[in-house]
Amino acid sequence: MSKKPSFLSELQDKVQQVLQQSPAKEVQKNMRAMLGQGFAKLDLLTREEFDVQVEVLARTRAKLEALEARVAELETRLKD
Repeated sequence: MSKKPSFLSELQDKVQQVLQQSPAKEVQKNMRAMLGQGFAKLDLLTREEFDVQVEVLARTRAKLEALEARVAELETRLKD
């Protein structure tokens, strides 16, 4: 967690430097680049990647439940 305050401080310093030295278009360009680098360091997922993983997990959970039911059924047959 100590990385986040450092990252935010770094970001704030860079933004202030950019604002002092650049016109508006350069500020936007540099800001996007800095934020992109910062987010890359945080190893974040895009919403699309997250949604794909949610779907994969849901399918896996459904298969697991089906297999658990099948195992329970087979165990019941073995006992009889």
